[in-house]
Amino acid sequence: MQDYPLTLCHVFHRAERLWRDKEIVTVTKNGARERTTYGDWAERTRRVAGALDELGVSADGRVGTFAWNSARHLELYFAAPCTGRVLHTLNIRLFPEQVVYVANHAEDEVVFVDRSLLPLFWPLVDELKTVRHVIVMDDGDGPEIPDDPRVLDYEELLARSARVDRFHVADENSAAAMCYTSGTTGNPKGVVYSHRSMTLHAMATMLSDTFGLSERDVVLPVVPQFHANAWGLAHAVVMTGASIIMPGPDLSAPAIAKLMVEENVTVAAGVPTIWMGVLPELEGKELPHLRHVLCGGSAVPRALSEAYRKQIGLPILQAWGMTETSPIGSVATIRSSHADLPEEDLAALRATVGITSPLVDVRIVEPGADTELPWDGKAQGELQVAGPWIAAGYYRDERSAGSFSEDGWLRTGDVATIDEHGYIRLVDRTKDVIKSGGEWISSVELENEIMGHPDVAEAAVIGVPDARWGERPLACVVAKDGATLDADAIRGYLDGRVAKWWIPERVEMIDEVPKTSVGKFSKKDLRERFTGEATGATKAVETA
Repeated sequence: MQDYPLTLCHVFHRAERLWRDKEIVTVTKNGARERTTYGDWAERTRRVAGALDELGVSADGRVGTFAWNSARHLELYFAAPCTGRVLHTLNIRLFPEQVVYVANHAEDEVVFVDRSLLPLFWPLVDELKTVRHVIVMDDGDGPEIPDDPRVLDYEELLARSARVDRFHVADENSAAAMCYTSGTTGNPKGVVYSHRSMTLHAMATMLSDTFGLSERDVVLPVVPQFHANAWGLAHAVVMTGASIIMPGPDLSAPAIAKLMVEENVTVAAGVPTIWMGVLPELEGKELPHLRHVLCGGSAVPRALSEAYRKQIGLPILQAWGMTETSPIGSVATIRSSHADLPEEDLAALRATVGITSPLVDVRIVEPGADTELPWDGKAQGELQVAGPWIAAGYYRDERSAGSFSEDGWLRTGDVATIDEHGYIRLVDRTKDVIKSGGEWISSVELENEIMGHPDVAEAAVIGVPDARWGERPLACVVAKDGATLDADAIRGYLDGRVAKWWIPERVEMIDEVPKTSVGKFSKKDLRERFTGEATGATKAVETA
């Protein structure tokens, strides 16, 4: 066989040759929809590559982006790695000091910024030690562009830059892109993706037992391009030739629902909080082309998935992964032998994170011991994974030693069970599982049950200190608009659905569950807010 490197250059060349007329749609800051083709996009990408040469970005230099999902961002997704550089997508929702940390840690040489995001980025620029140029991409709205010699206009830069005619990367194991974890504790950790890992991961999205992406699809990645490369979808659509709808900065439920309907979307992907808001907006809408509502980032409540099935005829397709897994680790497709199960049993299987993707190995182990546990659906242990698109370590970070087993498996931090059929059920994060009286309570399972209440919009459960039991669950609940809820109603609803000793004595009615930079529930913030008071075993504390 030929020794043919697996690189993103091949992905780009194939799209440029085969899919020149396929469409890329970008929603701008002012709501307009800019339409282009893969042919025009490919030509511009070659000029962006020339611009990187003109800017003097080093041969393997880091190219930062601080941007929404757009065709321009997609140009950078290929211009940087296909010239041997490394794309570094900066998370626009990190705290300012974290943005400074990751840009300096990665040693970004240039950063491409959407104009609408300048108010967030520009105040930090003097703290960025290695950034020589800031390139502003006009996304339809924003402040005056700073009069500073470091600042250049994206379109003017492209207009004067020579196109790069030949994209070639010889080593498939060379770095192509990097993302940093969301950094809920400590500084974010850098994950570097190789050309080989990203090419294989894009191919995995095309498998029928994962997402089944193909040239016939119209893909809407609501998940940001700075979140694990839009879950790999931005590379996958170019590989397949699918049309792509870039939603820009307006990720509101009405805007997303409108795009799904008007652009004939077949595959849409986002975190649970997005799909909670979108569902009411889809009531009465026709979605004849939609075949997958992909959801990941955190556990999908069974009630949410079933609500989609009942309203639009499609349950949510849950996937599991992390920045460290590129991110596809498993997808909750139903095995053929289970397709005829009663709907209640199918709903339970869809509430798992499914079966591992081909080429990804998985095991559960005793925490701290790395002793493998059986796949019997009962044994609970830390989920560990290995495979060709799984990180082997963090970029220049001593924390790598504690995050990987001695034999090289990634310690995910998730507690899970795996049944005899291979279905993985997430029990909790190791840091979120609640130990009460020596027994474990799953905060995820409690949250899912609470969110099954018809008047609950959101719910998060944390462990709080308890004088008698060590820890007890505290439920933080958000009522739907117009609904009246109290702690007794929540506890009454849980009675008979979970073990009695799981039912929280303490229920807090709050306005909103705080979110992390990638849309997950921020239990760290809830702990800071509520763990200042240790509760007694039978004392209930409630707020209206």
